Amino acid sequence: MSLIFLKLGGSLITDKLHPYTPRPKKLDFLAQEIASALKENKDLHLILGHGSGSFGHPAASGYKTRLGVSGPAAWRGFGEVWYQASSLNRIVVDALHRAGLPAITLSPAASIKAHDGNIINWDHYPIQSALLNGLLPVIHGDVAFDEIRGGTILSTEDLFSHLAHQLKPQRILLAGLEVGVWADFSAHKQLLAELTPESFAQHASGLGAAAGTDVTGGMLSKVTGMLSLIEQIPDLEVLIFSGEQSGNLILALGGQNPGTRLHR
Repeated sequence: MSLIFLKLGGSLITDKLHPYTPRPKKLDFLAQEIASALKENKDLHLILGHGSGSFGHPAASGYKTRLGVSGPAAWRGFGEVWYQASSLNRIVVDALHRAGLPAITLSPAASIKAHDGNIINWDHYPIQSALLNGLLPVIHGDVAFDEIRGGTILSTEDLFSHLAHQLKPQRILLAGLEVGVWADFSAHKQLLAELTPESFAQHASGLGAAAGTDVTGGMLSKVTGMLSLIEQIPDLEVLIFSGEQSGNLILALGGQNPGTRLHR
């Protein structure tokens, strides 16, 4: 079984500059591309994740939920972040359903125990069962109960990093708006075809952050986290690419690299 983790970034499926604004036509198009790729390759299995974009991030930023939760107002905020993230998830799953995909959301908030922002307990049996029975498991950036912080937020990359150690995907695909990783983020003149843990230091200062509100860090955090994961799982490849460009998602699911490839 060929296993790929695919993230549809919040910047891709929502308008991050306008709170609570999805991109339904883009979601329908991406869902159709996923369906086409799975139809073409019967041995391909996916775990699909998505960001919270303009839904979860504004509430999370206002309440600073990722840093911890204490007191009635903060817990109300925790609930609000969950509500907004799950509202976007329903929009995503509706698009997948329209494309004929057997998507099923397995909510991180209901199944993860965290300790100071790190996942320490997550029952993988439902995800594995979904994969083995031909379903498309969907996870997303979400709140989590935390032994130290009370509550926190886990990004899709956090979830993928944990699952990668257990399920050993061949590739992690991160689809966003950017065509890849820019060595000079603000100028957008030098696109990196590849990045390794060894070459990262010379490019780190130019990577930039995220447009709009992003409580989980933006591009620099994404790259450093994925390169750290690659050092722990040397056979793993990660692709950061644009899902905005027609055909890119199908190419990426087919093993090509229309973006920046991260590897050992």
